[in-house]
Amino acid sequence: MLNAPIRRTFRHALSALGVLAAFAATTAHADATLDRIHQRHKIVIGVILSGPPFGSLDPATQKPVGFNIDLAENVAKQLGVDVELTPVQPSNRVQFLQQGKVDALIANMEVTKERAEIFSYPPTPFEEIGGALITRKDSGIKTWADLRGKSVCVSQGSNYTKPLAEQYGAQVKAFRGQPESLLALRGNNCVAAVHVAPTLRLLVARNPDWKDYTIPVSNDLIPSPSVIWVRKGETDTQAALEKIVQNWHRSGWLIDVERKNAMQPSQAVLDLHAKFKAQPA
Repeated sequence: MLNAPIRRTFRHALSALGVLAAFAATTAHADATLDRIHQRHKIVIGVILSGPPFGSLDPATQKPVGFNIDLAENVAKQLGVDVELTPVQPSNRVQFLQQGKVDALIANMEVTKERAEIFSYPPTPFEEIGGALITRKDSGIKTWADLRGKSVCVSQGSNYTKPLAEQYGAQVKAFRGQPESLLALRGNNCVAAVHVAPTLRLLVARNPDWKDYTIPVSNDLIPSPSVIWVRKGETDTQAALEKIVQNWHRSGWLIDVERKNAMQPSQAVLDLHAKFKAQPA
């Protein structure tokens, strides 16, 4: 039988081996993802097809089109591989990435502390996006504070839920995705809805079906960095994507793609373009 000091030493050694094994497994997993992408000559990216400008199906071709689609396709081009686009919802996008059904997410998922604890992402964002408020023109809602005690529709997993409830006292109703939330708004199941600002602004500006609705508040809710998400510890994939995002900003390609999709580049994007344009590649 081992004496006490030896048992303690043995336990410490096993503990150290466990840490090393875990680190090795994490490193191997990080290497494996980018290696696998190149070996199969394909990257699988989760995208949301909830409507313009981010993602929708072209009525003529039934192929995905939109801002997030353009980003995903360019990621594949820069990596020298093909792209497989996998539609995801706010309610399942986290699980798709965790379970390895996709290699990355470009899915209207802004940075939050909670998300950063379970996933990794390239440090440079590709946009900064907040939430806009849409409501009927006759609702009487003019400010975020007017939502107190009123029902507001959002998507499941939305980062707008917490500030709406805690800061503005809204009664939040979560739906599977943006289309279901907006349908609930039109069905009077809530008096307002909050979703990514570019989508709602395009909706009220161009869609005649929404002529009775308005975005009464000019300031967006919690503008946050939009990033490409990967699994925690996938440092090789993260580094490869970071280089791509920086090049998007440096070249001005990102600004062109936003305008092509009827989006207005944020000041954050304009500042990042100036920053990286001034730096050597």
